[in-house]
Amino acid sequence: MFLGQYEHSIDEKGRMTIPARFREQVEGGAFITRGFGQNLIVLTSTHFARVSDHVKQMSMSDPVAGDLRHLIFSNAFQVEFDKAGRILIPQFLREAIPLGSQVIVAGVGEYFEIWSKDNWSKQNTLLDDPDANAQRFAALNV
Repeated sequence: MFLGQYEHSIDEKGRMTIPARFREQVEGGAFITRGFGQNLIVLTSTHFARVSDHVKQMSMSDPVAGDLRHLIFSNAFQVEFDKAGRILIPQFLREAIPLGSQVIVAGVGEYFEIWSKDNWSKQNTLLDDPDANAQRFAALNV
């Protein structure tokens, strides 16, 4: 499970070191694509296959399903790790989600996200609302 948040840098070639705690979980390969906010998501190959199977079962004539296919698949890129534990974030994704040189890598369970520092700050501001958090935790039904 991907947990925690880490600050990392992206070099001029678009390479970013994956947090050491995450590397073992992505040894079988991973995919990077656009996330649901102004972020990128990195999924293990196994999780990406599950998501892919689910999306493939959706009707091709459903416009929401079509948008989801475009969002996930046309932006997906299989990542490989170099000896230093870095991945290459493709230029088209760095342009789609302006990340800057300093990013936040946030574990969110079965995958992790890559955020610009500014967008991560905005996301955390949204998560600081105690009333909204009460509703979020109530949805857990525990």
